[in-house]
Amino acid sequence: MTDPLHTDLLELAREAARRAGALLRDGRPADLAVAATKSSPIDVVTEMDIAAEKLITGLIAERRPDDGILGEEGAATEGTSGVRWVIDPLDGTVNYLYGLPTWAVSIAAEQDGETVVGVVAAPMRGETFHAVRGRGAWATGAWDGERKLACRTAPPLDQALVSTGFNYVADVRAHQADVAQRLIPLLRDIRRGGSAAVDLCDVAAGRLDGYYERGLHPWDLAAGDLIAREAGALTGGRPGERPSGDLAVAGTPGVFEPLQRLLEDFGAWHD
Repeated sequence: MTDPLHTDLLELAREAARRAGALLRDGRPADLAVAATKSSPIDVVTEMDIAAEKLITGLIAERRPDDGILGEEGAATEGTSGVRWVIDPLDGTVNYLYGLPTWAVSIAAEQDGETVVGVVAAPMRGETFHAVRGRGAWATGAWDGERKLACRTAPPLDQALVSTGFNYVADVRAHQADVAQRLIPLLRDIRRGGSAAVDLCDVAAGRLDGYYERGLHPWDLAAGDLIAREAGALTGGRPGERPSGDLAVAGTPGVFEPLQRLLEDFGAWHD
């Protein structure tokens, strides 16, 4: 049965992602500069990250003032409605700073702690992905109407195309490079796109067989994880655990478990 609340949350998330995506795409200044850094000097925030988050949180506060909000750039409101929004206004900031197209707006809505709605808008790809828990995952793009998403039929692991990302802290990056070096001979190949949200949606769309990364935050994961799962992918962290900052893994059934086991064997969750 369709939950009217979830439908309303989806429509609000889609509108907010569309507006923020347009702001980021059309408002990017030619002299875009770094406004601040986070975990290291190469983990950057631009003025556009901040502007996009203000747009999204302002719209949500206007429409649903009792909801909680958690945003990457500092938005934090407890709320009283049982709904919390988890927002990454610009996932792939370094790509955006350099003018590369792989970046996205990621917006998820949680109800009583469970993600029920996810939207990821990738304006430079002309695509928006969305999911409601229990209703499948869908996308709009350079085709007519909405397309239902389904992850790929699982290949053998040595024929799997897997994406990953790297942390901005030097010693963590070095460990991640070691893990990737050990994985590469066991896979078809590894990609590094630069946006966790887009990578998870590409698993959902059948463009990747798997994805893993260490050091993600709730706003990096929330929307894309739901979209991947609703497209038939499996997601998790270390064996038996949910995705977390220690490790996030997504993959087609058949790729997920052997990939997760290898990452556990290689100690992908720690230095």
